[in-house]
This record gives sequence, structure tokens and C-alpha cells, in this order.
Amino acid sequence: MSAVQTAQPLGERAYWAASDSLTLIGRSVRHSLRSVDALFVAIALPVLLLLLFVYVFGGAIDTRGGGDYVDFVVPGIVLLCAGFGSAGTAVSVNADLAAGVVDRFRSLPIVSSALLTGHVIATVLRNVVSTALVLAVALVAGFRPDATAAEWLAAGALLLLWMLAVAWLAACFGLIARDPEAAGAFSFVVMFLPYVSSAFVPVATMPAGPRAFAEHQPVTALVDTLRALLTGAPGGDALAAVAWCGGAIALGCTGAAWLYRRRVR
Repeated sequence: MSAVQTAQPLGERAYWAASDSLTLIGRSVRHSLRSVDALFVAIALPVLLLLLFVYVFGGAIDTRGGGDYVDFVVPGIVLLCAGFGSAGTAVSVNADLAAGVVDRFRSLPIVSSALLTGHVIATVLRNVVSTALVLAVALVAGFRPDATAAEWLAAGALLLLWMLAVAWLAACFGLIARDPEAAGAFSFVVMFLPYVSSAFVPVATMPAGPRAFAEHQPVTALVDTLRALLTGAPGGDALAAVAWCGGAIALGCTGAAWLYRRRVR
């Protein structure tokens, strides 16, 4: 924040911070719409994974619950979709650094946090659209949730928290990476976690080592809670899921602010 903005009253500073953030959110959204290939991958990949697990692997996987596999797997696919899309923040943040865009913005009287906020919120907006599309395809594929309106709202809020958590952590990774290609590696980390969780198979079917990891990582708590909200399946720990997301958001916001100040010096 510039010296002039620091001298302004608190209410006026808040107004300009919101205005700057909205401007840069609009910039990031326009960039997303223009990058047709990246937009297609972010939307198409989760849909393809959904169809693969439902129609190719579904007949061979035992959920040990007696229900349809599509009802078991959709919450995991939705969470994977949200995380994978948010991980793209790392590439966009690093690309701005590499192209010198950050230096240009620093010469303008704008709030320094607005650039990162713009990337994160634009990513979340894009993920909301792709998640809605995945749910629509899941309904066509046979997904039959029995959630009430309140449970849908709770599930949506949990997904938003997860998107924000991954996006802020991805922003940290983008500030650390030396180039956009290296920043893209964060997507593989985010895509790996759901495979060693309860997203696609029950944790009880895993060997002792992977089961111990799966039982104590955030994706399992999130997927079990989403599954309980949407389908009424037993299990789920909403407090643990919210705590994981809240901790990740706090860590990501704090780390991104600190890394951004160090990187632009």
C-alpha cells in the first residue's frame, strides 16, 4: 500500500482496497476466458475422470456399503475438480512475476494485496462453474443425492472453503517457483491427495501404510463430510473438515503476503 493510501481514513482505504481487488479479479477472469485450452482442461478433465470411474472402474470396485458406486465417487470427483482448478493459481501468479506485470502494478497507487486476491477469487469463480458442470454430468450418470436445501448450502460452503484453501496455498507455490512450468507442479500434488483418501475407495480396503496416511489427511475428512451431506452416508467430521480448510487458508494468506513482499523487493 502506498504512503498516500496509508494516510487515508480506514473506511476510504477499505473502499480502495475493494475497488482495486475487483478490478484485478475482472482482469484474471478475462485472462481465464481467453485461455481456451486451460479452461477446457479445467472443465473437461474432471468430467472425464467422473465417466472413467463410473463406467470403467465402477463395476470392479466394492464400496462395502451396498449402494451405487456413482453415489460413492461423485463427492470425491467434485472435490478433485475444485482442488485441481484452484491449483492453477500457482501458474497464473508466477506468470505475472515472470512477465514483469507485478513490477508495473507496483508503480501504480494500488493495494499490494489486490493482485493475489484477484488471482485467487477469479480461480474460485471459474471453479464454481466447472464444479456445477461436473455435478450436472453426475446427475445424468445416475448420481442421486438426497440432501436438503440446508445440506446443499453446507456442502457448497465446504467446497468454497476448499477452493480458497488450495488457491491461497497455490499462490504461495507460485511465488516460490522459478518459472510457470515449475509452478504447474503444484497441480500434481493436489491431484495426488484424493487418490490416497476415501474419495474413490473405502479407506478400510487399503493396506496399513496407505490407510494410516489416508485417515489423517484433509481430503478424507472433506470427502466423508461431503458424502454424508449429499447422500446421507455414515461418517464425516464437519469440524475436522472446516478446521483443515481454515488452517490452510490462514497459512496460505499469511505465507502469500510474506512471500510476495520478499519476492518484489
